[in-house]
Amino acid sequence: MATLKYSRQREAIKNYLVDRTDHPTADMVYTAIREVYPNISLGTVYRNLTLLAQQGEIIKISCGENSDRFDARTSAHYHFICEECGRVDDLMDFDTQMIDRMAEKYYDGEIYGHQLYFYGKCKCCKDKKNDKKVLTSSTE
Repeated sequence: MATLKYSRQREAIKNYLVDRTDHPTADMVYTAIREVYPNISLGTVYRNLTLLAQQGEIIKISCGENSDRFDARTSAHYHFICEECGRVDDLMDFDTQMIDRMAEKYYDGEIYGHQLYFYGKCKCCKDKKNDKKVLTSSTE
């Protein structure tokens, strides 16, 4: 792969992501980076996020119909995506290599890795629904 020319904007995007655990969207990254580089375009942010993901410096999390999210934590881990609010959380305490080993038993090829997303309802959305149930049953 060719050596990439240094970019202050790309470095700022990467540094912004390193300090985040909420897996921001490209729009969120753009809004934050514009405070430092007011003339940066949304297209530049998208191109740099794509480039950083292709180089393995960040992870692009495809959230289905919702906007893609980005994660600077590149160590092997899974993600949970809330189908109500769109929140993305890290799931860190899994043996990710175990799934590769299991798949190798059933596939006559070479497996280098995988991506796995868990979908459901986050604790906040679950608690909101439970709070509504309590309110509804107490007013009846």
